[in-house]
Amino acid sequence: MGLCERCKKAKATFHLTNIDRSGTKAERHLCDRCAAEEGLLQTPKTTIDLNELLENFIAGSKGADLSSLVCEQCGISYVEFRNQGLLGCANDYECFKEQIGRLLERTHDGATHHTGKTPKSIGTVHKPQHDIRRLKRQLDEAVAAEDYERAAELRDRIRELESA
Repeated sequence: MGLCERCKKAKATFHLTNIDRSGTKAERHLCDRCAAEEGLLQTPKTTIDLNELLENFIAGSKGADLSSLVCEQCGISYVEFRNQGLLGCANDYECFKEQIGRLLERTHDGATHHTGKTPKSIGTVHKPQHDIRRLKRQLDEAVAAEDYERAAELRDRIRELESA
């Protein structure tokens, strides 16, 4: 965008729009530091260790001995990825496919690919595949809970969306 209106040095990343009772609109564009100094931006009181967060997500991984998984192209091991939070090359996605897939599923409520967001300016149009994926997760949960009536309802809604 542009520079901060207050310090005129840093890039403006905080955008505030005020509309008063008469409908007059006033916009302000500030950098994070100036916004925090004016009390408009809350700074986190606790820091989150990304490595610890990834470790917790990956901790439940089952299967092959993770210390023996190594990419042939870049030489990074799965343990290194887990500790650093960074992959070494594009081939790592294939080498660590199973472990990364489980990590993504836990992080994104069962989804393994990016679904994106719909801009608010175009309305709240939902894409059927998003709804189908959500309903299938709910169906699995209903079957696991032996709630067969709910499962039948969900099954019918999924079929309805798939045929549309």
